[in-house]
Amino acid sequence: MLTKKQLDLLAFIHKRVQRDGVPPSFDEMREALDLRSKSGIHRLITALEERGFIRRLAHRARALEIVKLPEALGGAATGFTPRVIEGDRPTAQQPANAQPVETAQAVALPVMGRIAAGVPIEAISHASHSVAVPGTMLSGRGTHYALEVKGDSMIEAGINDGDVVIIRETSAADNGDIVVALIEEQEATLKRFFRRGNAIALEAANPAYETRILPEDMVRVQGRLVGLIRSY
Repeated sequence: MLTKKQLDLLAFIHKRVQRDGVPPSFDEMREALDLRSKSGIHRLITALEERGFIRRLAHRARALEIVKLPEALGGAATGFTPRVIEGDRPTAQQPANAQPVETAQAVALPVMGRIAAGVPIEAISHASHSVAVPGTMLSGRGTHYALEVKGDSMIEAGINDGDVVIIRETSAADNGDIVVALIEEQEATLKRFFRRGNAIALEAANPAYETRILPEDMVRVQGRLVGLIRSY
């Protein structure tokens, strides 16, 4: 699933390629989507590329190629299918006298996309696939979801690039909580939350990144970190 801005940009690129044979310029895209800067276009293009709808071509002007279209634009049904590398993990042999081991009940949570632990990326609000997590990891009775971490700004909090974080949906946070923060309704990031008067500070756990201080009306908390899954 695509956000409205992503779908609008893909439709505009497709229309121009069909008409002119080449994609529009970044300035034309910015004007068509009524964005204030080209940085927003860069984020949208990156999101479309990550979802496999477009491809950037090296060493060419206006180097964008449409790979596929969603159903809304006349393409075939699309969906996210994670690439799985089959390993050689052996099936463990249990001794004849082994007793059955009771396992914690697993809960399937939707993976809502990627969250930036670094420079904020385009917010993602549609589930791509699901991940099974132990029920004991869930906190409280609220709705939970999972996000894949992209970036290294939270490494000193033990959160690495590629980890999957478990988030409890909430709009409230205490100082020091690690939260999913939505900035200006467009950019999502994973940071420590601190309230400073009428402002919100989003603090990284990596000295290479500066704390971002924003007016409170520009930041909306979407959830609080309650767990983490890491693959080796």
